[in-house]
Amino acid sequence: MESLGSGTMAGTGSFRCESCGYVVTLAATERLGVCPSCGENDFARASLFAAGRFQRRSDAGVDERDAFLVKARELLDPSAGPHVAFLDGDELVVVPLTRETTRIGRTLSAEIRFDDPTVSRRHALLVQREDGLHVLDDRSLNGVFVDGERVTARLLHDGDEIVIGRHRLLVLLSVAQTAGAGADAGVGRASGA
Repeated sequence: MESLGSGTMAGTGSFRCESCGYVVTLAATERLGVCPSCGENDFARASLFAAGRFQRRSDAGVDERDAFLVKARELLDPSAGPHVAFLDGDELVVVPLTRETTRIGRTLSAEIRFDDPTVSRRHALLVQREDGLHVLDDRSLNGVFVDGERVTARLLHDGDEIVIGRHRLLVLLSVAQTAGAGADAGVGRASGA
């Protein structure tokens, strides 16, 4: 994907900062400036169907999604069953899914709550069934995406990425430690559902 620099007449649409993942939306006459989040000026056209934030490779050549999974697994409560992990700002949050149904949305009654206009009040449900963990779209406006594909319902697998509005959650079904899991320990917090 071609990166766009500062001052580029980009046209209508959304653009993702290649440095931090922040998304900027422009009208047809606006120009891209610096990223309001990190101050860089390296943008690529954003798409709900393109690779997500965790798909980019770091300078060391390590897939960000794999590094994120390693850090999240360090915070797991192995007795709690499946988990989801997401970033709250710069902080890693790991939530054990201890209930049969976990609500995700903007409402105060959601177990996983995002106070964000891109998230519907009742956006999605994580449901534990005999055959595994499922995600269900709860009639959301912006939809639910699993690994880049819009879904209404989907059986989840370990490492799947769920996109809820502008938030990305990774599914953790296995507590097996990945090689090198001891690196960068201490990042993040564990949270109860």
